[in-house]
Amino acid sequence: MTTLDGIVGLQPESLDRSDPEGVIALLARACSNTGRWGADDALGTLNHIDEETRAVAAGLVRRGRAFSLSLPFDANGPQNGWRRRTNPVHTMLDTGIDAERGIQGFPHGLGGADDVVAMPLQCSTQWDGLGHIFDHGIAYNGRRAGDVVTSAGDQVTGIETAAAHIAGRGVLLDVGRLLGDDDHGTGGELPDGFAITTDHLHACIEQQGPTARIGRGDVVLVRTGRLARARREGWGQYAGGPAPGLSITTAGWLHRSDIAAIATDTWGFEVRPNEFDDAFQPLHQVVIPHVGLYVGEMWDLDALAADCAEDGVFDFWLTAAPIPFTGAVGAPVNPLAVK
Repeated sequence: MTTLDGIVGLQPESLDRSDPEGVIALLARACSNTGRWGADDALGTLNHIDEETRAVAAGLVRRGRAFSLSLPFDANGPQNGWRRRTNPVHTMLDTGIDAERGIQGFPHGLGGADDVVAMPLQCSTQWDGLGHIFDHGIAYNGRRAGDVVTSAGDQVTGIETAAAHIAGRGVLLDVGRLLGDDDHGTGGELPDGFAITTDHLHACIEQQGPTARIGRGDVVLVRTGRLARARREGWGQYAGGPAPGLSITTAGWLHRSDIAAIATDTWGFEVRPNEFDDAFQPLHQVVIPHVGLYVGEMWDLDALAADCAEDGVFDFWLTAAPIPFTGAVGAPVNPLAVK
């Protein structure tokens, strides 16, 4: 059985696959930020981004080239209906046809178009908020889950609390390019079930050079190449199925590095199938309610990764504010990386 003394150097091969609860409990103790920023804190690791780090990050804009890291929000998206998550439904309320026919009721020839979208807030490129995952009924900062998220939404750590915070230095760790195969010319793709360890992250930083070094307040983007494969082969089981991703053994690194947030090009951020015989998203269960870490999923990192590989620069200005739906536990985002 894994012990607290051995948790720092934990490797996937040393995990007790029959004891997810035990490993989660040890990691929760070792990686807890409960009370770190006070009993009333609602920002978690976003506290690592301050005015100084943001001002320094603004100087990373060298060429002014911008990359949208968002997938399209449309009916052809990645969702397959699991747990009632559907792709966006876009409906027009007023159209050009209505305007041409003069049936909109506006004076002096004015016409217009209007529309509405219905969708789950985590159906495409998005942030997991701090009210999204609990551990044994406990939410971020030691609060009871029922005191945080009610039928009225997240009353404490709703996604609107992050609206003005996620802007600063972004760093791409292109693990797919470093360790994956590039048989299809997509920049490298890791196989499904590949568990990215702390050693892999360190090797990627070392290989990419000084601009890939991680510091306090950074938003780390990990490219696996899984989205490139989905783009080539079709969505299939991209949403919820097997995928490369972070090993639960990276929890200590995610905590110790003092990053503000992390995002990947996969549906679920962590490796799937998960690293236990009977588990579901155990790394989420550690990093969201205990570390207070913001987790981004389904980010499109391919064009940015190609540019980083070409010019050898892996850090950039990143702004990734969630749409501030009051009380939401997650939200869509159109992240912009500017180099």
